[in-house]
Amino acid sequence: MQFDVLTLFPDLFDNFKQESLIQRAIKNEILDIETIDFRGYTDDRHHKVDDYPFGGGSGMLLMAEPIFLAHEDILSRRTAARTHTVYMSPAGKTLTQSRAQQLAAEHDHLIILCGRYEGVDQRVIDALVDEEISIGDYVLFGGELPAMVLIEAVSRHVEGVLGNRSSLDSESFHDDLLEYPQYTKPRSFRGMDVPEVLLSGNHQAIDRWKREQALRRTEQRRPDLIEKREEPRKEGHHGHHSNDRE
Repeated sequence: MQFDVLTLFPDLFDNFKQESLIQRAIKNEILDIETIDFRGYTDDRHHKVDDYPFGGGSGMLLMAEPIFLAHEDILSRRTAARTHTVYMSPAGKTLTQSRAQQLAAEHDHLIILCGRYEGVDQRVIDALVDEEISIGDYVLFGGELPAMVLIEAVSRHVEGVLGNRSSLDSESFHDDLLEYPQYTKPRSFRGMDVPEVLLSGNHQAIDRWKREQALRRTEQRRPDLIEKREEPRKEGHHGHHSNDRE
């Protein structure tokens, strides 16, 4: 998977690329993460990339030309057949586990645009961007941190990045459920004991307990996910609900 990140602050990604699993995937040529400072694609001697918006308004907008030139340069250097351009924006659809999985499965090249100031000239979005993605209903100084979130979320679904692929099947949001509680040694700590079922060796009972705990935790903390799980059944069974069983 190739990630090309269009940013005015490429240094922010230096430590991120040295993080253990990301670093190992880059070393093993499973991932490639390149940052492109589109400030270098302007002829202005001050490398100006922003200007006041037409029609008035507060703040500055990123100009179209440097971003267009940088994007065109990336495409001229890449041979990937499944390129997808993403703009990290609070106006986009919120990133989900399932969307991250889809992006990993459907594309081998993501171009990620990081906004700054009041955003970008709309012509960039209209002509270059395939999808706008948000990481939550809040505003940050720029799109760099959201870009890192997107890269990490997608990379986890790229074959070879995770040493243990089975962990994807039990983590939070798999099957639209939060993850069940987990414990390690010691068995008893400050009066708090590990549930006996986890020590029983009865794998069926353990699996059942994990499922029940995941459902309970999701019902308590994220009832919206439970509703999401039930919607397809309501549509498919016209009001008839089947019991949740393994």
